Amino acid sequence: MALSLLVVSISFYLKEYISPDSDLYATLSLVSVAGVVVMVIAFSLGLGAMPWIIMFEILPINIKGLAGSFATLANWFFSWLVTLTANLLLDWSLGGTFTIYTAACVFTAGFVAIWVPETKGKTLEEIQQFFR
Repeated sequence: MALSLLVVSISFYLKEYISPDSDLYATLSLVSVAGVVVMVIAFSLGLGAMPWIIMFEILPINIKGLAGSFATLANWFFSWLVTLTANLLLDWSLGGTFTIYTAACVFTAGFVAIWVPETKGKTLEEIQQFFR
């Protein structure tokens, strides 16, 4: 996701310095669209399902309902926040907007790598022990 968003942001930055009549401008437009499509596919295959996967793998049964509600609320809140701010950011700067989204993806990848435990082949008790 971060790489595709970086490609989109670079494409938008370059388009600021190229004449709209040139072939390179049209090519950069296609690169921007392709980058967004790749990001959507990557999100769907990876980060999009993350809150629900984590919720069902690491939470104990006695708090799964409440924690599931909170995770769903947080997921939809941040989706709303991105939707709310996207047009404001795009009016400010096309390249800057996707640079911010790239940074958010890099931060998220780092957070997941550091704080989300590997659950493959582990019991619920072993996973819960990680958080104690």
